[in-house]
Parts: sequence; C-alpha cells; structure tokens
Amino acid sequence: MEAAAIIPVSLTEGAIIQIKKLMEKDNFDSAKYLRIGVKGGGCSGMTYLLGFEQKEKDDYSFEISGIKCIMNKAHEMYLYGMKIDWEDGLNNRGFTFKNPNASTTCGCGTSFGV
Repeated sequence: MEAAAIIPVSLTEGAIIQIKKLMEKDNFDSAKYLRIGVKGGGCSGMTYLLGFEQKEKDDYSFEISGIKCIMNKAHEMYLYGMKIDWEDGLNNRGFTFKNPNASTTCGCGTSFGV
C-alpha cells in the first residue's frame, strides 16, 4: 500500500479555475506539469515561480484538483503551507502568494525573504 502524497501548497478555487483555463488552450502541452517554486532575486531576496514545465530528476510531484504539480525538493522548506490565489481586481490582477514562511515580502507580492 502506497502512502498518501503530502501536498505542500494549496490552491484556492479561483487559482484552480485560472490554471485550468490555461490548460484548456489549444497549444497547451499536456506532458507538462505546473511548477511551483522559488529562485533567487527580487527585491526581498527570492521570487516565486509558477509555470508549466517538464518534470526533472529532483522534483517532487503531487496533484491538486486534477492539476499535476511539481516542486523541486529543495524548495519545499520555503513554500510548505503556502496558499496560491487568483486576484481579478482593477488594481491587482494575477496570482498571489500567501506564504507563512516569509519573514519579509515586497509590495508587488512576488518576492519574499526568509
């Protein structure tokens, strides 16, 4: 019997709807996964990654509401417990990240420090 996979991040219903809209486009490559991760840079030290990519050797895979997701194993310590949402307002449109591990964040909401 295989153990249940731990899902390190969550997606709100709004984020799930927007991601599935992207996946329904004619040119979407269904062999790709939704990568959730971080990279160095940004005004607070690290920047969030969210995009469709191929799975790599050091990736951990999990599924949220039918969306195949991947995360580099080393990124989990920065992102565990994070909630990804979709904002559709006049002043702010796009994905937002609520990260309980961030000690600092920037005004744009895409950069953080630990």
